[in-house]
Amino acid sequence: METLVWVVHVVMAVMLVGLVLVQHGKGADMGAAFGSGSAGSLFGSSGSANFLSRSTAVVATVFFITSLTLTYLYAQPKQETGVMDRVDVNTLQKGVPAAVDAPDSKVKEIPK
Repeated sequence: METLVWVVHVVMAVMLVGLVLVQHGKGADMGAAFGSGSAGSLFGSSGSANFLSRSTAVVATVFFITSLTLTYLYAQPKQETGVMDRVDVNTLQKGVPAAVDAPDSKVKEIPK
């Protein structure tokens, strides 16, 4: 689940950057009126603004939703705090030498 959200999030981020870079600024319409050639684009002079604006809004909304989803997923407390939480103490005590089993007695010699 997390991997899918991450993939969608990264793809939406790249698309959002691309869509913002493709759009014209507010002053670009004046240049098109005097024949700079940008008016004859693929979508026409006003069609690209509507299409790109709506596309940017949709991509930004999906990016926002994936951001909130990732925040929710990683804000949940984890059950395990470390590697040692998975170790069974009973199986460890069976293989521990006698010198470690009795810390308050004198150290015994470990058999070879």
